[in-house]
Amino acid sequence: MNITVIDSEGRISCRPDTTWEREDKDFFVPDEVEALSYAPVLFAKMSRAGKCIGEKFADRYYETICWGVLLYVEGHPSGAFFDRTSVLPAAVYSKHTLDLPENEFCFSRNGEVIYSTEAGENARARICKALADASKIVSQRIGDIVAIELAPQQQLASRNDGEISIAGSWCENPLFDFRIIF
Repeated sequence: MNITVIDSEGRISCRPDTTWEREDKDFFVPDEVEALSYAPVLFAKMSRAGKCIGEKFADRYYETICWGVLLYVEGHPSGAFFDRTSVLPAAVYSKHTLDLPENEFCFSRNGEVIYSTEAGENARARICKALADASKIVSQRIGDIVAIELAPQQQLASRNDGEISIAGSWCENPLFDFRIIF
């Protein structure tokens, strides 16, 4: 299973499946890590395999979506590849939930919302463009995830914080909720 990431600047990269956090277990940060940053993501789970998928046909290649967060270890050359740094819930929603403007993704740190967005009318088009762009470089298989960063990386926590809790919700339903412990 691949996790293909389109960052906020349009660059495409892949994360190994060992980075996938889907169990809401507390994350104990390794001693050599001083700070973590995050980028909120919208992701689609592939329901059909494809290579060089045309943008106008991309909607046929996924049925489910969800929202999550990618964590990055600041100042480390392999900062995107640490285990359990792709916070992408295993529970997914129909892509049609993106069509309802009242649905909102909220990401919070210690109970305070630090990022939120409504799906908006261009969310499905954005996924289709991302699938088309990613499939030009990486073959997409059934079960692969294509994640689109919605904002540039921002610092989430540092060793001085000691411990924080993070949580995410979509349609007012909890997606993830766990602690990050330095």
